[in-house]
Amino acid sequence: MHGKPGSEAVTNAPPATSTPPATSTPPAGSTPPAGSTPPAGSTPPAGSASGAGFRRRLLEGMAAAVRERGFRDSTVADVVRHARTSRRTFYEYFPDKQTCYLVLLREANAVMVGRIAAAVDRHAPWDAQIRQAVEEWIAAAQSDLALTLSWIRDLPSLGADARHLQREWLEAFIVLIEDLAAGPELRAAGVTPPSRQLMIMLLGGLRELIATTGEDGGDIGGIAEVAVQATQALLGPRSRAPLRAHT
Repeated sequence: MHGKPGSEAVTNAPPATSTPPATSTPPAGSTPPAGSTPPAGSTPPAGSASGAGFRRRLLEGMAAAVRERGFRDSTVADVVRHARTSRRTFYEYFPDKQTCYLVLLREANAVMVGRIAAAVDRHAPWDAQIRQAVEEWIAAAQSDLALTLSWIRDLPSLGADARHLQREWLEAFIVLIEDLAAGPELRAAGVTPPSRQLMIMLLGGLRELIATTGEDGGDIGGIAEVAVQATQALLGPRSRAPLRAHT
């Protein structure tokens, strides 16, 4: 019944010439197992660290294209040329040029609001705080004037998504102004949070002043003093005497 000793071991041993099973190739578009190396030439997933690097390069390429040719005349080819990557990579991160542009502006706006908030010394006198905020805004606009002008002039004509982004920008600045006005130094000086309508007028006026000055070839830094005085007059204590006109 049991056969010859050792026959079972011989029967179960793999043939001397057997070949290990071939490694199967995952279907195109599938996600490789964790820890595996992506194929050469593939683009990292958008959520990965290297994918975030590609996305940042594309946004910087978009900014460079706007500075070089303006948003309207720039193309995806310009973006990928500045980003030193391919059109295929671009479309793996953004469906079109406008979406990339809107993402760029959204991130630039967040950086600008953060810069202004960080520039204000909440323990300084109320008028010094307003000066710090306005001067930082103008400095930020001046640091990338081409992108600032594109934001002001090109964005409004780009449809519903652009209008939503404009509202985001407006709300972010309104919240910033309300936050600054609620600080202890401003409250002690009699500064009260301005109405929403007043803040919209102020922000729109300052943006237009920046745009017209830049388009006329003027020095954006040169408008700082009049912008500071106008903002102090609008947001300062109501009992305060009117400021003298800047000469």
